[in-house]
Amino acid sequence: MSRDRVARALLAAFLLAAAVDLGGLLAGAWPVHAVAKPLLMPLLAGHVVVRGGPRLLVAALLFGWGGDVALLFDADPAFLLGMGSFALGHVCYLLLFRGAPTRRPLGALYALALAGTVALLWADLPAELRVPVAGYSLLLTVTAFRASGLGRCAGLGGALFLLSDTLIATGVAQWPQLPAPDFWVMATYAAAQCLLALGVLRAPERAAAPRRGGAATATRGARDMREGGGAVPAAPPPSRFN
Repeated sequence: MSRDRVARALLAAFLLAAAVDLGGLLAGAWPVHAVAKPLLMPLLAGHVVVRGGPRLLVAALLFGWGGDVALLFDADPAFLLGMGSFALGHVCYLLLFRGAPTRRPLGALYALALAGTVALLWADLPAELRVPVAGYSLLLTVTAFRASGLGRCAGLGGALFLLSDTLIATGVAQWPQLPAPDFWVMATYAAAQCLLALGVLRAPERAAAPRRGGAATATRGARDMREGGGAVPAAPPPSRFN
């Protein structure tokens, strides 16, 4: 079987596992969720490996897997461990995105969203979680902002990651929740990780097309991205606790 077919099969398996997981959550079948959720990130990471993606992306997804497993356990230490694992994943994403273009208006919007969310949640969060949640929220918001520099796919993934973890934070703060809150958390999270991964994988392809800097510059940028360095700068326009 060719590498391309293996990569497509792994992505299809990820989508199938995500569908099973979401179906289990809607049906209230916790054992289904407990089995399907830990399969998501390894399958997506496998797709990235077969596609020849950067090591930092694989690391980010595997740290996400660590957070996924930790959060299957309903205890404060497990929550903090999961948040720490996700935080390491965001560090990997930020290392991948360094060098990507940024837009100040979007950055200002993310900053306002961060400040407003933390301010509103602060009093309702358990005292021991306030500082860790605020620190993690800052890291997540920066990741979402920097992801937009790789294009719409990664940018949407970053925004959905932020939304997913905000939904979790409101649950921790015991705010009123949407019906089937776990479903929405997992739906936005799975979509976020998939879009981020695909956005990073597509970055070398965009760089391979000669732009203003010429073919040599584009080729060098694509090579840097594949080696797990920084993101390939794109043209300036169009740009969880789970």
